[in-house]
Amino acid sequence: MLYIVTALKSEAQAFVDKYIFKKIFLSGFTVYKNDTTILIVSGVGIANATQATQTLVNYFDITDDDIYLNVGICGANEKYAIGELIEIGTLVINEKSINLPNDKVPTLTCVEEEITSHIYDIVDMESYGFYDAVIHSPAIKNYYILKVVSDHFEPEKITKEKTKLLIFNSIDAINDIIYKKAVS
Repeated sequence: MLYIVTALKSEAQAFVDKYIFKKIFLSGFTVYKNDTTILIVSGVGIANATQATQTLVNYFDITDDDIYLNVGICGANEKYAIGELIEIGTLVINEKSINLPNDKVPTLTCVEEEITSHIYDIVDMESYGFYDAVIHSPAIKNYYILKVVSDHFEPEKITKEKTKLLIFNSIDAINDIIYKKAVS
C-alpha cells in the first residue's frame, strides 16, 4: 500500500483528479483511499503532519512493502525551477540536521511559519512532522519526502489552483520514483 500525507486539500485534489478514490473521515482527518493508495490531508504545520501520519500508522496494518510518502509544495531558492520535483535527502529543524535513508542531497528546512527571505535552500512546514511519526514506528521500512517547488520565497503568489496544478503535473514523476524504489 502507498500511504500519502499532504498538508493541503489542493495538494490532495491533484491525486483525486487523477485517480478514483473513496472519501472517508478518520479521527477528524479527510482521507482518500482506493485499492493501492491511502491519502490523508493533515493540515498545515508540524503537529498536524505528525498527528495525521500517526493516524495512518494507528489505523492500518503496516507491511514491509508499504511506502509512506510526504508530498507537497515547498519554497526554494532560484536554483530550483518552479514545478521542479525534489526528493529530500536531509531535514533540518531547529538547527538539527537529520539524514534520511536515501542517497539524495537536497536539504529541506522545516519551519513554523512562511519564509519570505532567501535564508534557506528549501523550506516547508510539515516534513519534520511526517518524519517524526514514521521514525517512531519501527514497522515502517520505506518512507520518502518529495516536494514540488511552488515559489521562490514568495508565498503570497501561491493559490489553491496553482498548488493543485503543480502537484498534478508531478504525479507521473512521483509514481516513477516510487516504482523504482518498490522494485529495487
